[in-house]
Amino acid sequence: NPVARRADEACSSKREVGCLAVWSVTSNKPGNGVEFLRDDNIDTYWQSDGTQPHLVNIQFQRKVRVAEVVMYVDYRNDESYTPQKVSFRMGNSYYDLHEIKTVELEEPQGWVVIPLGTDPRGEGSGGQDDPAGAGAAMAREPVRTHCLQIAVLSNHQNGRDTHLRQVKVFGPRVDVTKSADQPFSFTHSEFTRFAGVR
Repeated sequence: NPVARRADEACSSKREVGCLAVWSVTSNKPGNGVEFLRDDNIDTYWQSDGTQPHLVNIQFQRKVRVAEVVMYVDYRNDESYTPQKVSFRMGNSYYDLHEIKTVELEEPQGWVVIPLGTDPRGEGSGGQDDPAGAGAAMAREPVRTHCLQIAVLSNHQNGRDTHLRQVKVFGPRVDVTKSADQPFSFTHSEFTRFAGVR
C-alpha cells in the first residue's frame, strides 16, 4: 500500500524530542498540572489559572533541532477553554525569546500540526501560516533552540483560562549510517554492522 508506506516514511523521518526537556507552565488549576500535557492521554488536560497569555515553557539542556509542534485540542468538549490564537517563541533562555510563528485555530478538533522550521528557499517560518499545511514540515530546515515557549494569546468565545490536552515536540531523526560528508547512506548489512561502536 503506497499511502501506508508514505505515512511510515514520514513517521520514521522525525522523533519526539519533548522528553529531553523540562516543562513548566505559568499557572494551573489544582489537579490539572503540567504533567497532563505529556501523559499520552487525550482525556486529561492542563488547565491554566490566571490572566492571559498562558505560557508553556519547554527548556532543553542543550540546543535541540525542532521541526514541528503537535497539539491535541478539543473544541467540542472544551468550548471557551479552547485556544484560538497561539504564539510560538524560541531563544537561548526565557529572557531572549523571539516569536517565530503565530497561528489562529478555528474550532480545532484533534491533533494540530504546527511546522516551525525555516523554508529552505529562505522564506522563514513566521507569519500566519495554515497549520494544516504541515505536510511540508519535514521539508523545512529545523530550528535550533534551548528554549521553546507556547503562548496562548486568546481563547474561543473570549474564554479566560485554557485547556491543552497533549503537546508533542518533533525534531528530525538523525541517520547514523550516513556520514556527514557523504550524500548517501550505507544500508547493506556488511556496512551497517560497522555503523555503531561496540
